[in-house]
Amino acid sequence: MIALSSLLAFAGLALVMVLTPGPNMVYLVSRSICQGRRAGLVSLAGVGVGFVFYLLAAAFGITALLFAVPYAYDALRIGGALYLLWMAWQAVKPGGRSPFQVRELAPDSPRRLFVMGLLTSLLNPKVAVFYLALLPQFIDPQHSVMAQSLLLGSVQIAISLGVNALIVAGAGAIAAFLSGRPRWIATQRWVMGGVLSALAVRMAVDARR
Repeated sequence: MIALSSLLAFAGLALVMVLTPGPNMVYLVSRSICQGRRAGLVSLAGVGVGFVFYLLAAAFGITALLFAVPYAYDALRIGGALYLLWMAWQAVKPGGRSPFQVRELAPDSPRRLFVMGLLTSLLNPKVAVFYLALLPQFIDPQHSVMAQSLLLGSVQIAISLGVNALIVAGAGAIAAFLSGRPRWIATQRWVMGGVLSALAVRMAVDARR
């Protein structure tokens, strides 16, 4: 149904996206450093539920959209490319911050940690655009759009939760390492910006399947 090469390309894109600093990463890192790994993991559980919500909404919405609206695929493709370029600019613009330059957070209960993680995920535009504009690039309209959406979304969730769990576990050590090495932070930002720009260009010039 989905070629292995396409699945691997999607997994690579999902990995790049989760490594790109955004609201989820900033919140998880801040919470982990301020309140410990357990708090970070509870928050991550809430983030994961937000991913599932977007996956289900996108699976049904994309299925309806691609069949009902002419040129919907091309509109999503161009929109996704523009969003990647915007993210690239956010990574390299003057005054940009690393997610490991954290802010102080007061301790919260496990229930509040979960809810805040969920809200952070639901209100994160990067998550919404990933499912609504980037995921369709890897769907073949000639086969079951719903099944492909669920499969690709499950891959993204698995990668995002796995990477974020590692980040939560090592947040304190990573922050300490980077605090005295500003060049590392600048390099990370420029590499990420270059990768996102390349993905945007490729997406924009790809022909419709």
